[in-house]
Order: sequence, then C-alpha cells, then structure tokens
Amino acid sequence: MGTKEVTVTGPGVTPVHKTSSLTPLLLMGMLTAGLAQSWVPTSVPRGFWTLSDNLTAVEGTTVKLRCGVRAPGSVVQWAKDGLLLGPNPRIPGFPRYSLEGDPAKGEFHLLIEACDLSDDAQYECQVSRSETGPELVSSKVILSILVPPKMLQLTPEAGSTVTWVAGQEYVVTCVSGDAKPAPDITFIQGGHTVPGVSYNVNDGSEDKLFIAEAKARVTPQSSDNGQLLVCEGSSPALDTPIKVSFTMNVLFPPGPPVIDWPGLDEGHVRAGQNLELPCMARGGNPPATLQWLKNGKPVSIAWGTAHVQAVARSVLVMTVRPEDHGAQLSCLSYNSVSAETQERSITLQVAFPPSAITILGSASQSENKNVTLCCLTKSSRPRVLLRWWLGGRQLLPTDDIVMDGLHGGHISMSNLTLLVRREDNGLSLTCEAFSEAFSKETFKKSLILNVKYPAQKLWIEGPQEGQDIRTGTRVRLVCLAIGGNPDPSLTWFKDSRPVSEPRQPQEPRRVQLGSLEKSGSTFSRELVLVLGPSDNRAKFSCKAGQLSASRQLVVQFPPTNLTILANSSALRPGDALNLTCVSISSNPPVNLSWDKEGERLEDMAAPPQRAPFKGSAASRSVFLRVSSRDHGHRVTCRAHSATLRETVSSFYRLNVLYPPEFLGEQVLAVTAVEEGQALLPVSVAANPAPEAFNWTFRGYRLSPAGGPRHRILSGGALQLWNVTRADDGFYQLHCQNSEGTAEALLKLDVHYAPTIRVLRDPTEVNVGGSVDIVCTVDANPILPEMFSWERLGEDEEDVSLEDMEKMSKGSTGRLRIHQAKLSQAGAYQCIVDNGVAPAARGLVRLVVRFAPQVDHPTPLTKVAAAGDSTSSATLHCRARGVPNIDFTWSKNGVPLDLQDPRYTEHRYHQGVVHSSLLTIANVSAAQDYALFTCMATNALGSDHTNIQLVSISRPDPPLGLKVVSMTPNSVGLEWKPGFDGGLPQRFQIRYETLETPGFLYVDVLPPQATTFTLTGLKPSTRYRIWLLASNALGDSGLAHKGIQVSITTPGLDQAPEDTGHQLPTEQPPGAPTLPLLPMLFAVGGLLLLSNACCVGGLLWRRRLRRLAEEISEKTEAGSEEDRIKNEYEESQWTGDRDTRSSVVSTEVEPHYYSMRDFSPQLPPTLEEVPYPQAFTGIEDEDVAFPGHLYDEVERAYGPPGVWGPLYDEVQMDPYDLRWPEVKYEDPRGIYDQVAADLGAVEPNPLPFELRGHLV
Repeated sequence: MGTKEVTVTGPGVTPVHKTSSLTPLLLMGMLTAGLAQSWVPTSVPRGFWTLSDNLTAVEGTTVKLRCGVRAPGSVVQWAKDGLLLGPNPRIPGFPRYSLEGDPAKGEFHLLIEACDLSDDAQYECQVSRSETGPELVSSKVILSILVPPKMLQLTPEAGSTVTWVAGQEYVVTCVSGDAKPAPDITFIQGGHTVPGVSYNVNDGSEDKLFIAEAKARVTPQSSDNGQLLVCEGSSPALDTPIKVSFTMNVLFPPGPPVIDWPGLDEGHVRAGQNLELPCMARGGNPPATLQWLKNGKPVSIAWGTAHVQAVARSVLVMTVRPEDHGAQLSCLSYNSVSAETQERSITLQVAFPPSAITILGSASQSENKNVTLCCLTKSSRPRVLLRWWLGGRQLLPTDDIVMDGLHGGHISMSNLTLLVRREDNGLSLTCEAFSEAFSKETFKKSLILNVKYPAQKLWIEGPQEGQDIRTGTRVRLVCLAIGGNPDPSLTWFKDSRPVSEPRQPQEPRRVQLGSLEKSGSTFSRELVLVLGPSDNRAKFSCKAGQLSASRQLVVQFPPTNLTILANSSALRPGDALNLTCVSISSNPPVNLSWDKEGERLEDMAAPPQRAPFKGSAASRSVFLRVSSRDHGHRVTCRAHSATLRETVSSFYRLNVLYPPEFLGEQVLAVTAVEEGQALLPVSVAANPAPEAFNWTFRGYRLSPAGGPRHRILSGGALQLWNVTRADDGFYQLHCQNSEGTAEALLKLDVHYAPTIRVLRDPTEVNVGGSVDIVCTVDANPILPEMFSWERLGEDEEDVSLEDMEKMSKGSTGRLRIHQAKLSQAGAYQCIVDNGVAPAARGLVRLVVRFAPQVDHPTPLTKVAAAGDSTSSATLHCRARGVPNIDFTWSKNGVPLDLQDPRYTEHRYHQGVVHSSLLTIANVSAAQDYALFTCMATNALGSDHTNIQLVSISRPDPPLGLKVVSMTPNSVGLEWKPGFDGGLPQRFQIRYETLETPGFLYVDVLPPQATTFTLTGLKPSTRYRIWLLASNALGDSGLAHKGIQVSITTPGLDQAPEDTGHQLPTEQPPGAPTLPLLPMLFAVGGLLLLSNACCVGGLLWRRRLRRLAEEISEKTEAGSEEDRIKNEYEESQWTGDRDTRSSVVSTEVEPHYYSMRDFSPQLPPTLEEVPYPQAFTGIEDEDVAFPGHLYDEVERAYGPPGVWGPLYDEVQMDPYDLRWPEVKYEDPRGIYDQVAADLGAVEPNPLPFELRGHLV
C-alpha cells in the first residue's frame, strides 16, 4: 500500500491545550528518551510550515500525516482523538506508529503502517511552549479508513445449480460482509441488470462498519437455462467489484413432435417394406420423452437425447405387413413440466400382392382325356388378374371370379379345362397373376403335365438257362424295358414272390436289388444274387405292367445241414450209443463217413429222406459202447462231394457221467518253506464237475470258506500261507459229485531253519582230559554236513580247530577235544545251516579247570608302611585257577585270625583271576613287620606266595635302563621304576663326557616319567649316563649296575639310531691323550665343584632331617582319614601301569608293593570297570579263561550272553613285574543267547491270530 502525505502551508493556529490521562506517562517518556527539540534561533517566528489535509485511506495501506513546524526549543508530538502519542519517534504502545523526518529541520511526520479501522480518528500536531514562545496546536486532520466488504452471501447458495421452472417468480437475497462504507449491490441475470431491487443498510459487527442487504424478484425464462445469476458488490474501498453467482437450471416443456416421413406420399407403404420413421422433439429441460403408439397401444422403443442441441429423437423401425393396413402410428412428446402431451399421427395405407397362388386339380391324366384345373390367389390390394400358359402357348380360361379378401384386399379365381395328348407330356402348365400396382413383379404357379402311356418291350439279360452254377457264385440278372409313362416299375419275382433285400443289417447280403435306371427311353433294373441252395431251379421273373420275362437257375451246393441224431443223451460208462448222421439236402448227392478222434468207425446205411431245395438227401448210422475215457471225445460225421471237391463235417461230443477219478499227474508230495506259501494241487477228472473239495488235516476238516492262513481254490487246490512247521503232515482230499466220490492223500513237507535246542554251556574239562561239546538242533531237512564249528578269539575272529574232531549224527553235532589244554579254553560257536535261512548259531564256553597258580615273580615281595600304629597297609595276593579259589593268610607261619578287627580281607573274582586284599589297620613295627604268607586253594590243588611288610625307606634303584633311540645331539632313554620306599620318587640323570672330566645333571620331568630324551649332546662323542631315583628320605645311590649305560653319539653323516637294547658299557681300548691345558682347567673345575658339593651335601642332609621330623610329627598327629589313606602320594590307574605302587625286581633284591593311599574297591559289577589284574609263567602259551565270576558253591556262571573277555593275555617281562590293567569290555555284546534261551530264527512278524495251527 502506498503512503499518503498531505502538506499544509499557512499561518499558525491558535494553540489549544489538551490533556489526557496519559500525559504523565508521556512526560516520563520524554524524560527517559530525550526531548525532540528544534534549536532554531530565537529570531525565527514560531508556526507550522506544512500540515496534512483530511485524508481517506483503505484498510491495510500506509498513511503519512505531515507536520512541519518552526518552534526552536519546543517538544513536538501528535495527539489522536485528544490522546497525546508522545515525542518518542517510536511512539511506545503503538507499534505501527512512528515519527519520520529530520527534527533539525522541524519535520515531525506521523507514519501509520497497515492502517485499520482503529486508525479512523482526528489527529493534531502539538508543539510545547518554550523560551521562544507558547505552545502550538495544529488544526485537526481527519483520517477516514475505508474497509472493503470481505464477502457476499447469496441465497440460494453461491456456486450451486438452482433448478427453477420457467415463468415462475423467485426471490434472491444477497448480503454483504462488514464494510465501510456500505457497498452497493446489483443483480445481473443473463447479462442484464435485474430491476426492482430492494436495498437495506444495517450496522456491522463493529462500530463504524455496515452491512448491506439486497433482494430481487426473478422470473426465469427458457433462455436463462444454464446462465448465471450474479450478485455484484462495489465499494470505494474496492478496485474491482466482488461477485458471487449460481447457475440457473430452468425447466421448460419441449416443442411439438415432428415425424419425418420417407417419401412424398405420407402413409403409403408396401407390405414387406422395412419402415423407419424418425420422430424428433426440440427444446425442453429436461429433454423430451418420446413414446410411439400403434393404434393407441404403446410400442416399446428406446429414444436418444442430444443435450447440446436439446433434441430428443426416436426412430420407429417396423416391417410392414398386410394386416398393418389402416393402422395409426402416433409419436408423443412430454417432459416433467409439460402441461399436456403433444402428439403427431400418421395412418398407413398398405399395398400388398397375393401371398400365394394355388392350382387345384390333378395334372396327371391318360392321353386323350380332359384335365380340369382351378387357379386361386390369396388376398391382394389392389386386385390382380389371372392368365394360363401351356409351354409358350396362352390358354383361354373357362371363367374368372373376384371376391373380397382379408385386410381390405381381393381374391381372384380362374378355371381351365384342357384335352391332353402324348406330346403334351412334360410341358409346364402355368397360372400367372399380374397388376399395374405390381408391374415389376410377376406371380406364377406351375404344374408339369403328366400324360400316361404304357411301355413297348421287356426282356432279361444274364446266364444261360439250365447252366450249372456253384453255390456262392455271384450272378447278375438285368431286366430291360423300352418306353412308357410313367416309367415302368420293373419288379423282380422269385417263384411268384417279390424279391427284396434283407432288412436286418447283420444278415449276409445275398440279394442286391438295384434301382430303376433310365437311359433315353430305355429302363433297366439289376438283380445281383449270391447263389445259395434255395436258388436251385428257382424261377426269376421281371414284370412291367402287363409285360413279363423269366429265367431259371441250376445251383450246385454241398449239404445244407449235417445233423447227428443220438438215441440217448445221458451216458455212463458201459452204455451203448447209436448215432445217425443225416445230410438234409445237397446237389449233387454226397458220401457219408464216421470217425472218433481221428479213428475211422464202421457204419451202416439208413433209410433215405426227402430233400429240400430240390436236392438229394443221405443218412448213415454208427454203434458205440462208451467209457469214462470217452467223455468229451468228438464223434465226427463227414459228407464229401466229389463233384464239388468239398467236405462238410459235424461232430457229436460224448457226455459220459462218471465219479471223480484222480489223474496220473496228481502230485502226492509238496515241499514248502516255513513262513512261505504252499499249494497242494488237485488233478482230478469228473463229470459232472466235483460238487465239493473237502480237505482234512489230522482228523479236522478245513473250512471250505477259507481261514486266516488257508483257502480252497476253485479247482479244489489247497493254498496255505505263513506256513509253520506245525502244518507238516498228510492232508486228505475228498472229492464228490452226483456220480460218486474219490479220495487222495497228499504229504506237505515243511522245511524250516534250524533252531538249537540243546547246547550245554559251559562245558567243563580238566587239563589233559577229553570232552564233547554237543549241539542238538531242531531242523528240517536234516543234512549230514549242516554242522560247522568256529572258535572265537578276543577279536571275534576264527581260530584254528585242527586239533579237534568234528562229528554229527542226525540232529546232533559234536566237537570232540582230546588232551584239553589251557589254550583251548574259550568261546566256541556251533553253526547249523540246512539251506533254509537263517543259519542257527549258538555259543558255548569251554572251561578248562586247573590248580591255583599264585603270582609270585620273585621269591619275596615287600610292602612298605609306617609302623606308627596310625597307618594301614594292604597286602595283595592274586592267583589264577578254575574252579574258584579260596584264600588263607598266615603271619610268620601262624594262621591269621581274620576275626581280629585289625585285619580286613576283600576277595575279587575276575574270570580265572582271583584276588585277596588283606588290609592291616594301625600297623605296628613290633607286631606287623613280618613275613605274611598267602595260600590259594581249590579242588585241584594249592599254591602260595610270601609278602614282607617293611618300613618306609629310600627308593630302590631304577631297573632296566636302556637306550631306545639316538641322534648326533640326543639320546632316548627308557627304564622301569624301582620300589619307591613308600614315598613319592623322582628321577635324575647324571652324565659325563669320557674325554672331558666333570658331571652334568638333568631332572626328569614329569617326575613319574619312565622315558626321557637327553639333548644337547655332541656328535661322535662318548658318554656315560647314570639314572638316580630319590624320595624325601634320599636317593637310590650309584652302586647298582643297572642304572648306568655308555654310548657313543653318531656323527653328523650317520643315520640316527633307534635301538631297543642296552649299548655296550665297556670303554673302548686306547683312550686318547688329553691336552695339558684343558686338563688343568678341568682339575680346577673339579675342585670348585667338590667344594660346592660338600656345602650342598650339608644343606641337603639338614633338609632331609627336617623333612623326616615333619613326617614323624604329621604321622603322629594325623587324623582318622590320614590313617586310612596313609601319608603317601595319591595313586591312579594310567594305561597298563599301576603307578599306585612302584615295583622293583632284580635277581638279588626282593619285590615290593607300595600301598600308600591304597583304598580297596568293592567287587566289580558288570557295569563297572574292573581293577587291574595280571599273572605270569604258564608254559609261555596264550592262555584264556572265562570272564564271568566263578563261585564253586552256587555255580553262578552268570546269565547267558553276559560274558567278559574269556581270557586275559598276560606277559611278564623280567624287568616289568607290575600287574597290568585288565582291559575290560562290556561282556553283554560278546555272545548271543544260547539255544535254550534264544530261538534260531527271528521273532515271527505275523500277528498272533495268523500264526496258529490250521485246525
């Protein structure tokens, strides 16, 4: 919006003092903001040099009220309706107000931005008094704010479409929004201002605002349809008027209907014409609805509307018919505002020709006779005339008649009488109807004149009469005739009977009757015959009216029917039968003969009979006596014609009734496999067929209806399935018919897999004795070579049985063992295979009994324990023997009282190994350090061993030190630990180079290892190596020879050695001379080393003494748990070594067991892992024993199939006297159940009801 400025020039005005309630506030503002003063020399006169006039502005524009004043030293401010606005240029409280101009020049213009109705007021520019003069007040400047109307509200609603009816008066109201001043409102209809508008102005929603309301009365016309009715508001505050409008939808009736007739003559049409009558009605809102009427009745026809042209159109399409003559067609036009329906009608005048012309009377007549005909037309408009034509010649009618017809038409009729001649035959006789109204059309009806006259000649063409023709020959006869009208029919006759073709399509087509054919004036008809016996000497005639011709045929044919007659139909063995063969008819005669199944029979002549078809008959008879073997045989009669070279045969099948007879191919024995199928066949002959097949098994009759496992087939055969051995036996078959009965006995042999019934397990024998392992089976068939034997080793592999004898007799097989040895003990398998799968297998254990053999690898065994009356010791005695062994203990030769609570014995049995663990509680050195003797006894003998209980001590030297591998820079060592003295021991290697004095020491890690690789050696160098064992009480010393080896490392060019034996310990002769200087250094080093060893030895002795004191104190103050476990290192089973005790054995030293922390175990069950076991010294042979626990009293050999390893192989090395751990396997998977507990075949998979006996 622009800024309006008014500048006023003229003399000053009289000051007017005006105050308001805001004066103090404005004064404070002047004090804080500073005063706007004009410092003008006092000589300048005071007054306004410019001032705005009254101003009018539109709402929202910017207005500037000018005030130029000469008043030096005065404060200038504006007042609005007496309210001082203050001298601050920003005018606090009025954000849209501000002062503009240069105060130094006296410019104090009031700028009002975005003015609104609140700015409509009177404004004064006031100057305060000063030293130069009094205050000044300008004249009032009136600011008028114009507010334009924001909207116009039109009733009916603006923007809508209002439906009115043409010619009716309607009221339209238009109301403006708040405005200043009130706007002017006008209505515009169809581009013209609506007169007679009433106008009212009312107060607006605020002071100084106004609302204008205008009403107009409008009468719409049809021309206003679709036009806008506009309400327009204008105001000084608007640059352009505002407008609102709605669309007038003016309803008015359509114009009258108009029918556009196609042609000049309205209403005149012709029947058969397709009439299309368009009807249109223009104008109308809504468009016109058109309706066709025919004779006042509505015709259902759709119509269309073109809204742009406002035209409704409907086309009546009809095919004009004669009955439409005089019909009135009307088109009606109307819509929803029509006062009445408008109508346009047309009356039809229909012209139609006659729809048909009929000639009454017959056009067929014999020559030289009159024909009378009548020509009659259907109704026509206008009437038609009739005329007659014969060929191209017009005939005169007898008379013409006209009558009234339908639909306003006329009927014409003309009669004619004509004498016909032969030459008129075939000419066209026509009745023609004509009229000027139908000049382009001709209506005719024609008939062909048929003049009748007879044929002139008739004859037959075909084979010569009397010629011999063989039956089956195709013969063609043709009948010909000349002339005649109508065409001669040429009818064929056979012996005075008309000839016709067979009607049934399945019958052989022996007769083909041709149709009548015409060639010029000649007519023919063909008769084709396939000659048969009935045609012999038959007369074939052809007739045409009164004319006829004939021909006779001679046919040669074999016997038409060869019949055999019997004197009896029911025959039984021994009956006599007389058969007669009759040849009914043949031409020429035939010869008859008889045979039975190819065998010629003697016959006799029979009396002659009369023959049909004018042929010859013959007959002969034969006499027979029948048997059961003749049943079903054919007796054949043959008729032979030498002329025709043809023979006709007929047979009579003998039906001999006889009781059932089993044939020679009847099977009397059937073999089946158990759980398979069996079929007992039946080969029987009988007439009539057997009425029933009854099977009996073991005195019980099998159900003919079948059962779960059998059924009787239609031929009598018995089928069995899921056969069991219980089905084995004889089956009796009983066959019966009306003539008698027969019986047969069939054997069913059921083969089944072997099942071991008897197998004695275990089988026991003393060493050196003889025994048979017996295996008895149930099987079918029993074969001499069905038994075989296997011996199972530890890996279930076969072991040779060459030293054993195999025998079998019937269902029992034997494995005989002579001079039984321990190596023959073990598991044996009896295998029986009779060809029916599966083979039976049974396991049996051979137990070889022998006297006890106690493990005592050395003359004396020792066990270490502290004799402080708080520790305990366990003595282990192990022996082998069968049957079970009983142990007794003695101390220093005196039997030990095991009732003493200090002694506890536990016994264990593992196979043939039996153990006794004697635990001595609160070991006393005075009482228990003694020689204990273990005695093992069974029924076959006894054995004993001695065990020495001693105190803890230093370890014994290791045993069997040897070199196992060697390289230029290392050597692999292996040894066996000696007795540890009852304390944990460790090992240390000392070695030296023979060329260089001095010793080197290496600790073996881990401490319990028995192999070690010594590294850091030099190639091609001689070394001496010692192995020391030590525990808390000291070491084993260097005196024992078995702890030292001497080696020479190979050179770098030599392959590494891997040896399993000890190298020579002798020094090679001729030791090399050592250099002097190295010798001096070596001696000095040895001196220093010896001093260090002395000091170390003193310190080591003190340490041992202190350690022994601690052990003694700990032993004396030990708890009950310590007394049970002892103060020795805890043990565990590792591999095949028992690290719980260190075993040492030499030729001169006793054998020891360390029992530190030994805790006896409970007897092992089959689910537990057994404790270690071992034994030695039984004839250096592989020995095996039963793995279950033997108990001599209860003979509890354990349940079948629950066996451990039958034998534990133990080899005792001279340097390895420890008891290796038993490799225990779960015995339940080694053997299957024996025959007494497990059948040889798998469980029967059939349900119970299908596994029973047949009866």
